[in-house]
Amino acid sequence: AGMGRTLVELFYDVISPYSWLAFEALCRYRHIWNIDLRFRPAFLGGIMQQTGNKPPAMLPKRGEYLLKDMKRMAKYYQVPLRMSPDAFQHIMGTSSLTAMRFITAIDMTNPQYLEPLSREFWMRFWSQHEDISQPENILAVAQQAGLSAELSQKALEMISSPTVKDRLKDSTAEALKYGAFGMPAVVAHYNGKPHLFFGSDRLELLGSVIGEKWLGPVPS
Repeated sequence: AGMGRTLVELFYDVISPYSWLAFEALCRYRHIWNIDLRFRPAFLGGIMQQTGNKPPAMLPKRGEYLLKDMKRMAKYYQVPLRMSPDAFQHIMGTSSLTAMRFITAIDMTNPQYLEPLSREFWMRFWSQHEDISQPENILAVAQQAGLSAELSQKALEMISSPTVKDRLKDSTAEALKYGAFGMPAVVAHYNGKPHLFFGSDRLELLGSVIGEKWLGPVPS
């Protein structure tokens, strides 16, 4: 972290809608708070498996609530996230592993595209309800995010390499080491120790811990 700046790491997976909210809010606060924001693409499936966590929608009442909650949160956070009634089937039927490996490959080779690329994956999956698991869809997302065909193709070839697989495994393991059990996992390094915050609705608390003022999800 820079002089007197707090390093804030965001561990996220594009299959997680709450991660999108935290991502956009932290992007807005990047220039308001004295923080260095670091994006850490990780694999939610791995975190759920390692911690024995279950998708919230496995509990029908909680699923019903989440649909309403996401709708309200999207409006409040001003993020174009649209929950379809079959959103949970949509999630359950999609693996984000290939997408997260692709994002990881870009993070390793062209990190300047990490933010727009991640955003486009969320847009495609959560706004347009389209597939993000097939190579041709992944290339379409990359193009939308401004990556050249050549860069995208190279990143796509990298996803089966041990380097990329290990990097994603390591990021996921690191999130677990900090105590993550779901996404988003936000880790603030403050006063010599890591502080874990789970979810997109704990950013006010994060601010309080690191001595920054929360001005709502859309600070003007």
